[in-house]
Amino acid sequence: MMRRIAVLDAPTNLGLRPPTPTSVPGCAKAPGALRDHDLLARLRARDAGCVTPARYDPGDWRPGDGVCHAREIADYSLALAERIGSIIDRGEFPVVLGGDCSVLLGSALAMHRLGEAVGGRIGLVFVDGHSDFRHPGNASYVGAAAGEDLALVTGRGQADLAALEGRRPYFRDIDVVVLGIRAQDEYRLDLQAAGITTRPVPALRAEGAARTAQWAHEQLADCAGYWVHIDVDVLDPAVMPAVDAPDPGGIAFAELEILLAGLVDTPHCLGVELTVFDPDYDPDGSYAAEIVNTVVAGLAPVTAPEAVPPRLLSARPAPGPRRGNGRAATATDRAERPDRPDRADRAERLDGLAGLDVPGDMDSAGVGPAALGPAGVTPGVGSSVSAVPHDAPVEAESPDPGVRAHPEPSGVAASVAPLVEREPVGPPASAGPGLLRRTAPTTQSPPQRHEADTA
Repeated sequence: MMRRIAVLDAPTNLGLRPPTPTSVPGCAKAPGALRDHDLLARLRARDAGCVTPARYDPGDWRPGDGVCHAREIADYSLALAERIGSIIDRGEFPVVLGGDCSVLLGSALAMHRLGEAVGGRIGLVFVDGHSDFRHPGNASYVGAAAGEDLALVTGRGQADLAALEGRRPYFRDIDVVVLGIRAQDEYRLDLQAAGITTRPVPALRAEGAARTAQWAHEQLADCAGYWVHIDVDVLDPAVMPAVDAPDPGGIAFAELEILLAGLVDTPHCLGVELTVFDPDYDPDGSYAAEIVNTVVAGLAPVTAPEAVPPRLLSARPAPGPRRGNGRAATATDRAERPDRPDRADRAERLDGLAGLDVPGDMDSAGVGPAALGPAGVTPGVGSSVSAVPHDAPVEAESPDPGVRAHPEPSGVAASVAPLVEREPVGPPASAGPGLLRRTAPTTQSPPQRHEADTA
């Protein structure tokens, strides 16, 4: 029985600062641009409609006023959470098309409600080029929710966003896995101090996308299920410059496809959101087409005939210790999954990553030799940081219209060869004790959404 996908538009730009004094962020146009490339038809998905945000208007907001558009983001988050919850109640797999990263607040609220309903915790796999972890404890002021979303959903920041319905945090630090940030991310040490597990681009690439997905499963083994957040700025600007903060040192489309496929290939993955694509920097639609191709291929495990409907693990008495980074599957692991061949026999292929820093000795599975360590990663991978990331504070009086330098979107700069024979990644449908489904409410709630923070 295949899992049916429901595509929900969340075209908010409330969590971003204006790109120039007289313009608004273009990522609100992303859902429409992706739909124009037959996304729903190719996914055979149900159209779950759209949660419409309030008008983008920073007004007289100034640094020090807290999160810009906070009230509007909070209202939107409540609306989005209601709609996501109703999709899951129907036994469907939600794919949320953002919008900026503040959509995570609505998803997080929906997941906390769900965890409470089933008596367990829901985890988060945060795939993003930036940690988005700015908060009052590590910054002089806050402002743009899209640069603070991970901090907010883990309980850091103003209560009108971080504690909707008195729920705080929406995700516990130990239940979050961050993938794809750059090696020199501004808040990487804060994540480490909080106990949030991370795998920056150099480590992700050294281990390979498929094994990284498996590793993420293992980190969240004590959760009843998990949500996947994907910001397309995790991709290298050489292949995806159409974002508000392009940052060198990212991954390729092929790697994102493999990573996504591995993350969703388990009934414990409850849904996915896609954020920050800006069609204003994609006049010919070529980047939108690349994103759609990647999403369709990456979500193939969800719509496969043998896919298992979403299931939730019951809460365990106490969380166990996290497993080590990049632990390879043991013989015992494989014995518990006799229906799945060894990964060595089902290698993935990553070819043609022209223009990206990929270790030259990477094998066919996207993984370097056993001895590959930090010195084995091509120097410079993930080491460059953009001059002004999307979460960087700016002076409200005189925003610099030139802080977001985008190359002319004349096509994808680096081609990626087709992928072949990808092994499903993740625990089997029967993994863990006490599998159970969330019981749908007797009455269906109206569409609702989540919160964000603007600069």
